[in-house]
Amino acid sequence: DEFISSPPKKTVRFGGTLTEILLKYEKGDTTDFELLKHQLSDPDIKDAQIINWLREFRTSVAYLTKELEQLVSVLLKLPWLRRSREVVEEYLGFLGNLVSAQTVHLRPCLRMIVSQFVPPRITIREDDVDISDSDDDDENLSENFSTCHRALQTVARYVPSTPQFLMPILVEFFPFINKSERTLECYVHNLLRVTVYLPTLRLQILELIVEKLLKLDVSTPQQDIEDAEEAANNSDSEEKSAEEGLFDMEEDEERKGDKVVSPRSERMAHPLAERLDILMTILFSYIKDVCHVDGKLNINNTKDLYRDLVSVFDKLILPTHASCHVQYFMFYICSFKLGLAEAFLDHLWKKIQDPNNPSVIRQTAGSYIGSFLARAKFIPVLTVKACLDLLVNWMHKYIDNQDTGANVYCDVALHGPFYSTCQAVFYTLIFRHKQLLDGNLRKGLSYLQSLNFERIVMCQLNPLKICIPSVVNLFAAITRKYQLVFCYTIIESNNRQFIPVVRSGTGGDLVQTCTNPLDSFFPFDPYILKRSKKTIDPLYQFWEELSAEDLENLKKPIKKGSSEDEDDDFLKGETPQNDGVVGIAPNSYESSTRSPVSSIGSPADCYVPFPQ
Repeated sequence: DEFISSPPKKTVRFGGTLTEILLKYEKGDTTDFELLKHQLSDPDIKDAQIINWLREFRTSVAYLTKELEQLVSVLLKLPWLRRSREVVEEYLGFLGNLVSAQTVHLRPCLRMIVSQFVPPRITIREDDVDISDSDDDDENLSENFSTCHRALQTVARYVPSTPQFLMPILVEFFPFINKSERTLECYVHNLLRVTVYLPTLRLQILELIVEKLLKLDVSTPQQDIEDAEEAANNSDSEEKSAEEGLFDMEEDEERKGDKVVSPRSERMAHPLAERLDILMTILFSYIKDVCHVDGKLNINNTKDLYRDLVSVFDKLILPTHASCHVQYFMFYICSFKLGLAEAFLDHLWKKIQDPNNPSVIRQTAGSYIGSFLARAKFIPVLTVKACLDLLVNWMHKYIDNQDTGANVYCDVALHGPFYSTCQAVFYTLIFRHKQLLDGNLRKGLSYLQSLNFERIVMCQLNPLKICIPSVVNLFAAITRKYQLVFCYTIIESNNRQFIPVVRSGTGGDLVQTCTNPLDSFFPFDPYILKRSKKTIDPLYQFWEELSAEDLENLKKPIKKGSSEDEDDDFLKGETPQNDGVVGIAPNSYESSTRSPVSSIGSPADCYVPFPQ
């Protein structure tokens, strides 16, 4: 009954069997061969025709040598993905047969598969004008991607050397950063899926992704992101006031067909920041999924991924100055287990103390240690103390070694790693002093006294002169409060020694001085990308505004212009954008350094007056 009721599948064929056509072509008769290519290139080709052709090709792969790469190219352009299941299965079988019999076609096959890692573009034309050019975000997209990964796995099963040929293709097809968010999102997601079944490529794929993320990150300084958000908020409030009283609109979620679009409040106003936010969210999800099996942390998976990420960190993140967000992948994976955070701190510590490392790398490692200890909520006080012990002991030994040398003077070029380590210790103390003293004040004070800050501050290398003034001011106030060391005499002396630089310009002479000679930054300054910050915020130590009592205790009036209602604004000043150089008035010492260009989320840059 079924046979009678179903009509025969209609297929139109010309030119004899495939073998006959290929043999004729070898003898120089190309008529049927060109007809075959024309049939395969027909945009209206039916599923049944594709299946029939593929079955013949599967039995004739031995003929598809290098000389017939033009025909293979036509076959690889067949619209197989958006066809019936029978076509997909037949095509996967054909790919397996082709690459196992003719490895010369491996690269074109891989290129065809990887080209499907992004949504196709749909162009609508009207009177020879493109009126729409957007991603085809159809409901089968996820299924199509899964089929592509099946195809890649099929090829890899037949050709073990697939990974080494695949990697350059993955690099080549990576979309430009100005492509649509959806295109970048799909491609990065598919790259990370490849690491699941081709684990030998994981390190290279992570390097590729982080390299692209870094380009986005350094192209969008925090100040630009904040300015874009402020401008967007201002325009929103203007629109609202214009519409008030006319409509009662629900703007929380916009619906597009059946698909919920991200609420406007979650989108970043800056287009590159929006792309970075989406991609960082994917990276965080990937790290979580790899490290957790059935909701439980898998130690072996986590250790393996940690090693890869540390390798990427060393190669790409450490040498990059003032990236704002990408380095948080290390912050996130370290939050899974204390042992990982301690391993990361140990790794950075080894970088600092190894004199064979370039000075700039040692200084950056110091910035990372200080920022990580200060900002990571998941690091307990015991670990903070252990790190302070290591760092401070190294600083004392460094001072011992310099005492007998000829270079016992304040010079960033000679002693950069030392100053960076001092700043890391000062910064950590500013954020953690309450925890270090909590519980047993006498014991806490005894521990802080044992660090002998007085010797470090008073030494001829004069770290207070080099470290960022806002850090120095708060460190001086805290150490004075607990009578650990009196820094103000040295700070006052340093102020007198500042040599102003006179720069002539169209507006007249400008007296300037550099307040950040280390060119340092705090890599774990507050994370401001809206979607992905939901992952980071629960793990993050924000700067707690000083209470009135604290201000009284530290005798620190808030500097004019600083806002008490800002959540977290350490090092946030009114710096003109001039590479860490600020104008100063004679006899004043008000730092307005940003870290790196801005730092919401850090202790207020306040001027601490010298005690009378």
